[in-house]
Amino acid sequence: MTTTPGFLDVAAAAKTFGAATVLDGVDLAVARGEFVSLLGPSGCGKTTLLRIVAGLITPDGGRVVLDGDDITRRPPHRRDVGVVFQNYALFPHLDVAGNVGFGLKARGRKTAEIAPSVERYLDLVRMGAFADRPVKALSGGQQQRVAVARALAIEPKLMLLDEPFSALDRKLREAMQIDLKRILREVGTTAIFVTHDQDEALTMSDRIAVMHAGRIEQLGTPSEIYHRPATAFALDFVGLSTRLAGRVVSASGGEVVVETALGRIPARANLYPGSAAVVGVRPERIRLDAAGPCTVAATLTDVAFQGARVLLHCAADEGDRVLVEAPSLPDGAGPGTRLALSWALEDTLVFPGEGEAS
Repeated sequence: MTTTPGFLDVAAAAKTFGAATVLDGVDLAVARGEFVSLLGPSGCGKTTLLRIVAGLITPDGGRVVLDGDDITRRPPHRRDVGVVFQNYALFPHLDVAGNVGFGLKARGRKTAEIAPSVERYLDLVRMGAFADRPVKALSGGQQQRVAVARALAIEPKLMLLDEPFSALDRKLREAMQIDLKRILREVGTTAIFVTHDQDEALTMSDRIAVMHAGRIEQLGTPSEIYHRPATAFALDFVGLSTRLAGRVVSASGGEVVVETALGRIPARANLYPGSAAVVGVRPERIRLDAAGPCTVAATLTDVAFQGARVLLHCAADEGDRVLVEAPSLPDGAGPGTRLALSWALEDTLVFPGEGEAS
């Protein structure tokens, strides 16, 4: 992957632990003021990449440049980087104000200068009324707000957040996502956010780096990642989709026909006849009719109620899945009902099958 230099420029970052390659020459450029999420499953290398940027892990190869300065070999405390950890890492012997002001004190700031900064950032995270509280008396969400305020108080060039909301319940996590996005926008801080939660990444990010097996599979806006995934892995990991394995039976002029278990599906792609392929369609793009250029028939097996919508699960071969999002269950339909499904040609996503060159 090639990138242009950014405010943060990670080039060819590599790391192995024993025989395991955790990062395989990763490039990442982040613009000033941008919020970029590293998204991927456990073991994909996202936390290792963040810790290399923070200076907590030394890379085996590559470099890290921040605001024009090569910080690859600098110790963490000299990188001008704030870090918020998953476990908060607050100091239990200090009260809320003491935690927020700790970094400023360590940098030699005078008490008269520290107090206004502590007050500002506690107000920013809506914790101003808790300044004198011991951190042990706070809820998980409150502790996380204090951790964010502490990282921001030193006014770092770059903010790094390692799955900071994973221990919170869903409602609180969603509230914290909106608050953090607001806070970082107000202070104009550049941020990298590590998460395995696709909804979190889609909600918060300017861009998302989808990571898999030590590499960035795709880097793009939330809309690009969702609507135009670059690989079958990105299709699977971000959002729901119908996914059908097949084989190209014809190809001409940038269009192909893929034979699948549900029938032949036309698509726009540059693949060779005889090559394995994966066909994907987002569930909200599929209609319950046979009017579109891409049409198949499938048997309804289950219905998941999702409030304003229903998610229809249809029978598929092993390794395949057929998902349709609809406003409601068709009249008289139930498990065993045969459904006609169709969608537009431009909504068909096609990728090389396993073992095929991209």
